Amino acid sequence: MRKKPELLAPAGNFEKLRYALHYGADAVYCAGKRFGLRAGAGNFEMEELEEAVRYVHERGKRIYVTLNMIPHNRDLEGLPEYVHALKAMGADAVLVADPGVFAIVRETEPELKVSISTQANNTNWKTAEFWYHQGARRIVLARELGLEEMQTIVEKTPADMEIETFVHGAMCISYSGRCLLSHYMTGRNSNQGDCAHPCRWKYHLIEETRPDEDFSIEEDETGSFIFNSKDLCLIDHIPELINAGIDSLKIEGRMKSIYYVATVVQAYRQAIDYYYDHPEEKSVDPKYFEELRKVSHRNYTTGFFEHKTTADDQNYGTSSYTRLYDFAGVVQSYDPKTHIAVIQQRNKINAGETVEVMVAGSKEGFYTQQVGEMQDEKGNPIQSTPHPKMIYSMKMDKPVKPMDIIRKKEQ
Repeated sequence: MRKKPELLAPAGNFEKLRYALHYGADAVYCAGKRFGLRAGAGNFEMEELEEAVRYVHERGKRIYVTLNMIPHNRDLEGLPEYVHALKAMGADAVLVADPGVFAIVRETEPELKVSISTQANNTNWKTAEFWYHQGARRIVLARELGLEEMQTIVEKTPADMEIETFVHGAMCISYSGRCLLSHYMTGRNSNQGDCAHPCRWKYHLIEETRPDEDFSIEEDETGSFIFNSKDLCLIDHIPELINAGIDSLKIEGRMKSIYYVATVVQAYRQAIDYYYDHPEEKSVDPKYFEELRKVSHRNYTTGFFEHKTTADDQNYGTSSYTRLYDFAGVVQSYDPKTHIAVIQQRNKINAGETVEVMVAGSKEGFYTQQVGEMQDEKGNPIQSTPHPKMIYSMKMDKPVKPMDIIRKKEQ
């Protein structure tokens, strides 16, 4: 069997980074305050980046920093100094899309590993070969590729050129994310990390001789969302991805919540590990997909993986998210003698309710228990947890660890 692929998770801020590693990511990708493509994420100050690199390396994991914006002349100012700093602090690689940025990285720190972003439209093996000869050692495939095309790229690319592909998350309507709509309609440049997501809006047509009349672009009575893609989910195709020789499986979502990151990372971690330990299995247990339905999402599609996309890969009824579970709390500490956990509230729970406890690293992934007696910080009995981020304690049915997450089904 091929080697086990890296599971690469988003880290929009330090808290999300910690949860990605806690729930099983092999590596994380993040950005500083400049040069990345997620201006709306929390991102990292330089001091935070240094601390993040130390934190990740202490746990034997890897951290990649994004420099994947499409810059104008003014945006290049300070980039060489920034690259020097990233190399000095020990970043494992940088992710770039623009040839000019690539050249600056290679000129400034030739020993710093460079990955080529999906923003560079990496759709064929010759592109991968080109970047390899320039000095890149990883390439992120365009989301527009199917399995057969991925396999061809792996087969025709030098063995030490790593292949990374997205397996989960939001899909951009534009080719590999190179969108012009946002900049044109709102002045917010998606290629510099500030996308307004106009692809999720509803639209009407106006005919030039009748400017006061608008016409709905309807495909059915619910309206039209002509750009509104479902979210990518390839968890059922882990066996094919491993056998194709993909080196890194990437999760999108630097602007998602810690609950989202934790749940998605854990599901893919378990699916990868299970298949790798049971290569005779021809399919992935449906329970892993069911886990992914417990986070906020826009329904799921396999994108271009099996065939070219069709109308079935778009959402027509709504551009809103589907959410079945609420993030209820985070374990702060646990006493194995008393089985009492101290928990920080994230959503209200009530005594008698049923919750699910996500135990990182456990074979099952989570267990279900009924909420019993609870106490506030002063030891007073309470029947509910109504206050944002209040600290409370309760007895757990099974052992837990700090940072384990508690969730409950939406009422």
